[in-house]
Amino acid sequence: MSETSENDTPLFVPRPSRTRAEHLQWCKDRALEYADQGDLGSAMASMGSDLSKHPDTANHGGMELFGMLALAGQLRTAGEIRKFIEGFN
Repeated sequence: MSETSENDTPLFVPRPSRTRAEHLQWCKDRALEYADQGDLGSAMASMGSDLSKHPDTANHGGMELFGMLALAGQLRTAGEIRKFIEGFN
C-alpha cells in the first residue's frame, strides 16, 4: 500500500519509463492498429486510455476535441480517424 498525504494524493509518483514523445508515439501506434482494422470506437478508446497512463499526456486536450468531432460526425472513416490521431502532439 502506498502512502498518501492528507488529501489522498500520492506522496511518491513513479517516474515514467518513457519520454512524453515516446509514450505519445506508442499511444498513436496502438490506436492506429484499431483504426486500420476499421474498429473506430476501439481506436478512440485506446488513444484515451493510453494517454492517461503517462503524467505528461494524461488529460490531453486532444481527447476532448476527438470526442466532440466524433459526436458531430466529423470522424466517420478510418482515414479521418487516422489523420486526427497522427496529428496529436
